[in-house]
Amino acid sequence: MTNSERIYTAALLVIGDEILSGRTQDANIAYLAKWLGVQGIRLKEVRVVADDMAAIGDAVNALRVAHDYLFTTGGIGPTHDDITVDAIAAALGVPVIVHPDARAILAGYYGDKLTDARLRMARTPEGASLIENPRTKAPGIRIGNIFIMAGVPSITQGMLAALDGQLPGGAPVLSRTVAAWTQESAAAATLAAVEKAHPGVQIGSYPFWREGKTGANFVIRATDTDLLATVAAALMTELSAVGISPVDGEL
Repeated sequence: MTNSERIYTAALLVIGDEILSGRTQDANIAYLAKWLGVQGIRLKEVRVVADDMAAIGDAVNALRVAHDYLFTTGGIGPTHDDITVDAIAAALGVPVIVHPDARAILAGYYGDKLTDARLRMARTPEGASLIENPRTKAPGIRIGNIFIMAGVPSITQGMLAALDGQLPGGAPVLSRTVAAWTQESAAAATLAAVEKAHPGVQIGSYPFWREGKTGANFVIRATDTDLLATVAAALMTELSAVGISPVDGEL
């Protein structure tokens, strides 16, 4: 089998008592599966574990060996029960450190409001690199083939966007942006309908606030240039139909 024919696989480890208790419904599985599909990688396994050091460690060590990539969601916030970093570091046999780049990012974002609790979000296993978080700045973490991400879906999606095209696994991922001065919620149904009508495409929505106005960039991802063009045209047409004025490109 040549490298281009190899099928790369991934697993997702969902971490959190709130998932197992039913207080929170996971929304990351479907999104990650679609995102990986666009990257040319197959999501082959999903596990859910409690906020328990041993359970997290055992699952991490099993899944990181069984698959090319392991993604985890949950347990990297500022509170005492966010133990994912500690559990993964212990599973890998490395210490936990305060990553200097993560500290700098959080210091730039919070300024003199960088509390000890918030500084917990700069902790990583030693030897890790960071994953950009465009939403709330607290970075995700990459160590080896493990990608440690937030549990909040909108934050996870931003972190995945930062990884577009960076994981070996299939055809290169292409992207094209359509944007509009609009609230993200006003376009949500249109984005979902256009994505559903075009298999092999994923559309991410990234809101921003500038010049006293609310806008959003809608990033279309696919591996085919012609498909990108088709979907961009369809999205602009459908946005216009609901009274949103789109532009072809990023705002």
